[in-house]
Amino acid sequence: MAGAGIMDLVAGNPVVIFTKSSCCMSHTVESLIRSFGANPTIYELDQVPNGRLIEQALLQLPECQQSTPTVFIGQQFIGGNKEVNSLHLRNELVPLLIRAKAIWIWNGGRN
Repeated sequence: MAGAGIMDLVAGNPVVIFTKSSCCMSHTVESLIRSFGANPTIYELDQVPNGRLIEQALLQLPECQQSTPTVFIGQQFIGGNKEVNSLHLRNELVPLLIRAKAIWIWNGGRN
């Protein structure tokens, strides 16, 4: 599986996170994205049949430093935990999720 195979998995999904069940940073990123109301597509690389091939393909992507967590928003490679949290701290994560149609509106957690 090459980069094109990764893009096939990402296509049509507003948010995709490649994780491993044993990776606490994967859980943190998934929880953060879900906290805004997004419902990401999750591929747990240690649970899916071709997980090792997917992991190898992820590591071949430019700028991909680690295999998990690896986040795509709006079919765009975002990065891992550090990049997602950086977007969040700069107040850029929610607008990105809105543009990707992963969430429709965000009221800052207020009801």
